[in-house]
Amino acid sequence: MRIVHREGARSRVLASDVEEASGTLAKSRGLMFRGEIPEDYAMIFPFQQPANRTIHMLFVRVPLDVLWLVGDEVTHVSTLRPWIGLAHGIADTVIELPEGAAEGVEAGDTVELVE
Repeated sequence: MRIVHREGARSRVLASDVEEASGTLAKSRGLMFRGEIPEDYAMIFPFQQPANRTIHMLFVRVPLDVLWLVGDEVTHVSTLRPWIGLAHGIADTVIELPEGAAEGVEAGDTVELVE
């Protein structure tokens, strides 16, 4: 699976090593306690329907770019600092990426999960 950013006619792969946090425990833990994550890595958090989703960085040791999506449309983008970052947005999918991976992604853009 890959995560692809589409902006008009241009597209760019944001990550090709994608892990899904599918259970309640996996969604709660996210990327906590990991010392590093690869450049081409992403963790996705799928939900049944759009709602306000909060991401915290307690016990997360590396900075992250976080995307909030409704369908394929980006609703919010934030770069969060280790240990103290906190942000929220409306989403049915949240994507966590290494810092800098989402550079150029803005609200209103399209981000797709491609098999």
